[in-house]
Amino acid sequence: MEDDFSESLITETSRGQGFGRKTNSTRGYFLFLLFFLVFAAIFLRVFFLQIVKGEYFRVLSDQNRTKTVSIHAERGIIMDRNGIPLVFNEPGYRMTKEGKTIQLSHQEALAFLTKESNKLEVDSLRRYAYGEDLAHVLGYIGQISAEELKEPAFTEHKGSDVIGKEGIERSYEQRLKGIDGKKLIEVDSSGRQLRALGQDEPIAGDNITLTIDLELQQKTFEAMEDVKKGAAIVSSAGGGILALVSKPSFDPNLFTMGESYKSATTSGYQNIEQVLLDSTAQPLLNRAISGVYPPGSTFKIVVASAALKDKVIDASYSIEDTGILHVGSFSFSNWYFTGYGKTDGQVNVVKGIKRSNDIFFYRLAELLGVEKIAKDASKFFLGKKLGVDLIGEASGTLPNEQWKKENIGEGWYLGDTYHLGIGQGYLLSTPLQVNAWTQAITNEGILKRPHLLKEKKEETISKGLLDKKSYELVRQGMVESCAQGGVAWPLFDFKVKNSKLKIDGKNFLEVKGASGSADMRQVVIACKTGTAEHGDTKGIPHAWITLFAPAYNPEIVVTILAEESGEGSNVAAPIAKKILEAYFGE
Repeated sequence: MEDDFSESLITETSRGQGFGRKTNSTRGYFLFLLFFLVFAAIFLRVFFLQIVKGEYFRVLSDQNRTKTVSIHAERGIIMDRNGIPLVFNEPGYRMTKEGKTIQLSHQEALAFLTKESNKLEVDSLRRYAYGEDLAHVLGYIGQISAEELKEPAFTEHKGSDVIGKEGIERSYEQRLKGIDGKKLIEVDSSGRQLRALGQDEPIAGDNITLTIDLELQQKTFEAMEDVKKGAAIVSSAGGGILALVSKPSFDPNLFTMGESYKSATTSGYQNIEQVLLDSTAQPLLNRAISGVYPPGSTFKIVVASAALKDKVIDASYSIEDTGILHVGSFSFSNWYFTGYGKTDGQVNVVKGIKRSNDIFFYRLAELLGVEKIAKDASKFFLGKKLGVDLIGEASGTLPNEQWKKENIGEGWYLGDTYHLGIGQGYLLSTPLQVNAWTQAITNEGILKRPHLLKEKKEETISKGLLDKKSYELVRQGMVESCAQGGVAWPLFDFKVKNSKLKIDGKNFLEVKGASGSADMRQVVIACKTGTAEHGDTKGIPHAWITLFAPAYNPEIVVTILAEESGEGSNVAAPIAKKILEAYFGE
């Protein structure tokens, strides 16, 4: 019995031991395979990270401990014709927050030095030393827009960059902006700077000099003090712009000197929002080059020039001023007859300009016809851009029969020709264009391109607009317009105190009789006023005057527009007088 139990026990034990050896062997193989696969995966991953992607992660590691910071280049300085700086660069900072570039003064930056110091970049703040006096000449700078980034000139710019937005700042952006530098710094895990590792210095932008005369610009702005909306341009006979004012103006420092900046502007705008949201006065509109208006009687010098040059009339041609013309049920009157019930009698071209006689120019326009007027006016650059070196110039409107049919859907009538002959109706021009055609008269029929960059050479853009005889007749009419019997009464016998002006019997005349007259000089002026109806003819008209002085050796051309303010002789002429006093006086 015992043997059987023992044998049985041994047999079962032996079977059990045989089964156990087979199971352990399978587990061993499985564990070895699993270990091999894990090791292979780790090896392959390490190989991929260190060999295949090693260079990438080394760069990434360096970037985690280093940072490249831009060193913003100072913009070039803009100076007037005499080398007086019109803008300054002041120390400041810049930061980008939620995609918006914010420029900060030193005081404003103090608030960020502890919590966001790693976001601050050293920058220069642009200060416009003469504020609103030069706003429409210089413009201002600001963050580049998404639309501007698409322009060819800005393809290499970043969305945080600051560029010139208007005026000279924009026109000469590429010269003024300079080239940014960069600094490589080491930072800790919190982004705090530890040390500088290297630096490329920035290159400042180029300085540029304008044709603007600062003193005359300021005097022109002062002369426009009471004008709510309008423009003034003073230029040389060669096209260089000495002064340019648009009203209302604004303080460009509001855009550049940080939110804490307090403006001392007389325009009343105390922040950017007020400037941007005033859709009625539109202070950002440069009315001198972008505003379009009926030029009124200032256009008569173009019509007279065309008629004389094309031999449609000569010095002997005259008409009888009847006070009023009737065309069917319509009537067209002269201002003198409407206002005073009087007529000017027999009128030739000189007297027509002198007295700004509408009847004469109605008849003259009828002789010329609309197509000839439009053709000759186009040579004076009406309906075209003159190409001044400021953005936003308007071309105005020079109508003819085809234009009216396409834009109004009507035919051209004789009444339209009458209106065109006195600068009314569909005709629209900029103050710059009025100044330019006046400049062409001073140059005996040669039109120079207006410009603001002093280094630009005089450029003729149209010539042959007048022959010598025609020029002399038009000039004589303009001289008599500013003398006794003319219409520009504030400029009659215009005098200034300046003993340095040489008396020549033509441009500068001796003044006798008054105390201190030895130092006084009479300056001979050639001018043309304009009173232009617009839109609702029941409203107050625009006031114009355009002139050159001295008449026989012109130095300056002055054009004034005062929107919705009254007659040119009553409103615009006194403004021009102040500018002439500033220019010719001691």
